[in-house]
Amino acid sequence: MSEIGGSAGGVAARRLRLGMVGGGQGAFIGAVHRIAARIDDRYELVAGALSSDPARAKASAAELHIAPDRAYGSFAEMAEKEKARDDGIDVVAVVTPNHVHHAACVPFINAGIHVICDKPLTTTLADALDLVERVKKAGIVFGLTHNYTGYPMVRQARAMVAAGELGKIRVVQAEYAQDWLATQVDNKQAEWRTDPARSGPAGCVGDIGTHALNLASYVTGLELEAVSTELTSFVEGRPLDDNANMLLRFDGGARGMLWSSQVAVGNENNLRLRVYGEKGGLAWAQEHPNQLTFTAFGGKPQTLSRSSGELTDAATHASRIPAGHPEGYLEGFAVLYNDIAEQITARLEGRDPDPLACQVPTVEDGARGVKFIEAAVTSSQQNGAWVEAKAPL
Repeated sequence: MSEIGGSAGGVAARRLRLGMVGGGQGAFIGAVHRIAARIDDRYELVAGALSSDPARAKASAAELHIAPDRAYGSFAEMAEKEKARDDGIDVVAVVTPNHVHHAACVPFINAGIHVICDKPLTTTLADALDLVERVKKAGIVFGLTHNYTGYPMVRQARAMVAAGELGKIRVVQAEYAQDWLATQVDNKQAEWRTDPARSGPAGCVGDIGTHALNLASYVTGLELEAVSTELTSFVEGRPLDDNANMLLRFDGGARGMLWSSQVAVGNENNLRLRVYGEKGGLAWAQEHPNQLTFTAFGGKPQTLSRSSGELTDAATHASRIPAGHPEGYLEGFAVLYNDIAEQITARLEGRDPDPLACQVPTVEDGARGVKFIEAAVTSSQQNGAWVEAKAPL
């Protein structure tokens, strides 16, 4: 990769050169990543292998004003040719269906190119652990886009738990409920997310249950030790789960429950987290992301918001819109992209990154998520038996 010039006041001399694998015509998440990358003006999309269909890849690149010689027919070709360029990409975003993540990440890691990958990390634990080792060896930045970790009030909650305001954590309740798969759905998103060959061994658990578990661990700092799970496919003929009920055991003795469902009629994107410790409790809901409820033991509930003057630096760092304006999904992704840009730019400039930018989920977090999926599936197959869920990192 080429060097970057010096910066003043934390502003880089140039945008980072971004490549993308997947995310071409008709892909929802690719557009989300591109918007997030541009919000803080830290990236410029210059290359892509945007589809497994070479013709569609070229057409998609043309729509995004990518130069024809940097519109690639495969990610392997893209990694090889971008590595050889003086102006090659600094970082690649992998936004393909799950089964492609490992194969797409490997050539870029081997080329020393930083990686931003959508979740879940891979479809097998062996592939996830392989990426962990490759990233360590290459010494690159690898960010996993669990986008809800970029919300200001989630970072506020994390900071409050870390500061001991809740005391020792006892109970963690996480849920993520949707209804978009309550019947047979015929579209591109439903097609691959319910296909074991592309989604992996779990449906609902891999798609949204991983978000709920990641959020619980991110806020509490606790690692999952074991799960007892019942997975259900309510829609006839669906090969993967569309509902999951789980009991959780965390390190340190905390206990919890996780419910994820894509057949819960009346729920659009209802991700919620409640955390209870010896001294107090926190509650946050993604559909009302700018408020966080904190209750000290024996006290009255307090609603903290992004307009509060008592927020931590972590929450302020993740907030960019004036108080009173909604800030959520796209901005959450953008916080992660901005933080990853800071980590990469700091390396290129030979300085330490802003510590507040070092809270992005990592490749190790991705491996933990894959182990969680594997444990959930195994537990359900064993009629809800407790199964170890700690990744061997």
